[in-house]
Amino acid sequence: MAEVELPKPDELHEHAANSFSRRVALVTAIYAVALAIAALGGNHAMKEMLLAQQQSSDQWAFYQAKVIREHLYRAQKMRLEADLADRAPGAAREKHEALLRKLDEEEKRYNAEKKDIEKDAKKLEAVRDGFQARDPYFLVGEALLQIAIVMSSVSILGRSRLIFSFSLVLAVAGGLLTINGYFPVFHLPFFHGRR
Repeated sequence: MAEVELPKPDELHEHAANSFSRRVALVTAIYAVALAIAALGGNHAMKEMLLAQQQSSDQWAFYQAKVIREHLYRAQKMRLEADLADRAPGAAREKHEALLRKLDEEEKRYNAEKKDIEKDAKKLEAVRDGFQARDPYFLVGEALLQIAIVMSSVSILGRSRLIFSFSLVLAVAGGLLTINGYFPVFHLPFFHGRR
């Protein structure tokens, strides 16, 4: 009969510890991938928010320029109306009336253009606000995933399943917040208290 060598209890314990360490290391790598995705989303949200803010500011500056031009034409028109009231009929009066009609048309044109620019500026502000609302989810998601990575590393050193379980909870919370940053499903009011 062949002899069977039984493993020593110390070797079994060491093999189990190595198996735990390998699994935790693999899960930690998954946490790192999720962290990279969260960082990518956060950077994109911040970039889009800043771009929309700049475009909105440009539109509002354009709006102000139109308002100024509209007021200039209105002031010229009012002055011309006053001059026209003082003048006697004749060729000069006809020129003034023609100029008055032109000024009136220009004032109306600037007023209409101003309204379109205002609509565009408000759309850009809405885009900015949308990305601004998403940003905190990415930030907190990143922080939770970073803490989860540290906790899972500590669980390898301490060979603690409890610490690893805590890291799993943090990673799931960070992952959910990251997903919500990409696809807003739920709203956490304390993330938006700065408004």
